[in-house]
Amino acid sequence: MARQKDNRPHVIVVEDEAFQRDVLTDFLGDNGYRASGVESGSALRKLVEKDPPALVLLDLRLPGGEDGFALARFLRERSRKVGIIMLTASGDTVDQVVGLETGADDYVAKPYEPRALLARIKALLRRAGGAEAATESPRVRIGKCLLDLESRRLQTLSGEEVPLRAGEYELLKLLVENPNRPLSRDWLLETTSHRELEAFDRAIDIRILRIRRKVEVDPARPTSIRTVRSAGYMFVPPED
Repeated sequence: MARQKDNRPHVIVVEDEAFQRDVLTDFLGDNGYRASGVESGSALRKLVEKDPPALVLLDLRLPGGEDGFALARFLRERSRKVGIIMLTASGDTVDQVVGLETGADDYVAKPYEPRALLARIKALLRRAGGAEAATESPRVRIGKCLLDLESRRLQTLSGEEVPLRAGEYELLKLLVENPNRPLSRDWLLETTSHRELEAFDRAIDIRILRIRRKVEVDPARPTSIRTVRSAGYMFVPPED
């Protein structure tokens, strides 16, 4: 008799401490997920090739010379859709910022409350589902405007043309292609600065300010392009 396919979201727990790894995988299994536990970066790489995950819970400090930052980069290079939550005993803000810059979606410090972690997992998987829908059309709604990724044009919802500089379009494109994911100022600057001669520290902040004046209903209280403290900026698709 053929084995029935398990369609539950696959979550991989990367944790070198066996007891913590087993407790977390059992907890996730009891709450509707297909959980796998691995103890190292090499084991994660092998499992990802064989059974791609929807989300990875990634311990920052691991044995074997490969830390969570390197693994987050590896996961993000493979897929924009996989959710990445870093788990670490460190509450250092620098670690949090570096983690987000290397591709993590969220950051949870140990010791954590399992129900709170579960809520973060559910929220991230919901956002990941919305991310796919947000970018499948060449036209993406941003606040009071629509960005057409094929024609590179920005229009109001009523059809009026909104002037858009080349650098502003490149920045908007990066944001809408990574919905609900904080993008660091340094990464945004490095990725878009070749388009305009604005490679200085405040260039991204200035472009974001210009863009918000064009797309936000209230630029002083932005809801579409939000500032993420100590991280950068994030595009939040409209709920309606």
